[in-house]
Order: sequence, then C-alpha cells, then structure tokens
Amino acid sequence: MDEAEGPASRPAGRTRRRGAALEEAILRAAVDEMTASGYAGLAMDKVAARAGTNKNAIYRRWPNRLALGIAAYRQLATTAPLPDAGSLRADALELLRQANRHWSSPLGAILRELFAAAGGAAELVAQLRDQSGDAVAAPWLTVLGRAVARGEAGPEALHPRVATVAIVLLRNEFVVRGAPTAPDDVLVEIVDEVYLPLVRCRGLHDADRG
Repeated sequence: MDEAEGPASRPAGRTRRRGAALEEAILRAAVDEMTASGYAGLAMDKVAARAGTNKNAIYRRWPNRLALGIAAYRQLATTAPLPDAGSLRADALELLRQANRHWSSPLGAILRELFAAAGGAAELVAQLRDQSGDAVAAPWLTVLGRAVARGEAGPEALHPRVATVAIVLLRNEFVVRGAPTAPDDVLVEIVDEVYLPLVRCRGLHDADRG
C-alpha cells in the first residue's frame, strides 16, 4: 500500500494525497529547493516541509538525497534545438556553444554538483536524461550524418566515440578542471584542432586499410 501524508504533516483542509499526486508535489518542492539553493542546499526535511508531507514519504520513493536531486534535475532539463547551418564546423561549434551555455548556467551548476556527488557512477549518470550516453551522442551523430551526406566526411567517421569527442573535451573543462565557463576560443580550438582533424583522419585511415 502506497504511503500517504500523515495527519501531522498535512495542513488543515488539505485533501490527503497519494501516488502520483504526492510524488509530483515532492518533485516540485525538490525543484524549488534546488533552484533556490543548488544541490548543496537540498535537504530532505526542507523538501518535506515545502511539499507538506513527511520524510518517510520521500524515502519510500527516493532512497537518498542524490536520487531525489537527479529526479528533480530531470524535471528541469530541456532539449536545445539541433543546429543545421550547412557545414560540420558551424554545427559542431553551435552544439558546443549550446552545451557551454547550459553548463555555465545555474542549472548547469546543479548538474556539476550532481556529477560530483555521483562520483562518476555510470548508473547514476545515466539517470540524468540529457547526459546519458545515447542522449549526448544523438545530436552529434545527426550533424555528423548530415556532413557525410554532404561529402564533408566519410561514413567511417560515423562512430559514437568519434562523434562525441568534442563534447567530452568540453565536459572535462567543467568537471575535471572546474572551470565556471569555457571561453569561445577554447570551443574553436576543440573543433578546429581536435574534432575536425579526427573526423577527416578517420575516413582517410579506414580508406587506406581498405
């Protein structure tokens, strides 16, 4: 039987909530807490008070603060439009700039805190919808596929590790180096000095092997 709010935690006149309605109230409260104070300020008792419930109701759904924080972040994450500027360089730069704006934003600060708390645990990172392997690779494979169709790259370049090397390097600026944002010249360097040469060399190398 699903646990509902206890009488002591429910304000007078409020209808007892169960199931999805209670879960939505808890998530909304967690989102509000993280928006106001970041993941570092997320506390189960504060979320319970804001949601008008008790901590037991939260722990029945999320076993710890990190699990609740990840679930709340997923409510906030949005998908940016996919660039289509007509060239691989322009599209790759725009994808990096979108990611840089996100990681530099208050929401990105929350994301960096969650990554640090997860300690690189793959099963936890995978729950961050916009940061899972497939979600990260999808836009890069799309723009790279368009480049292949235009003749800018060979089909051999269509590999997830090749496609995502630029975004991995940018992520390292934030997660490993602790940078609050990446200057645009760093994004240009990643694309011009690493990403595009790798894409081109991949096709040449595979052609030579054939």
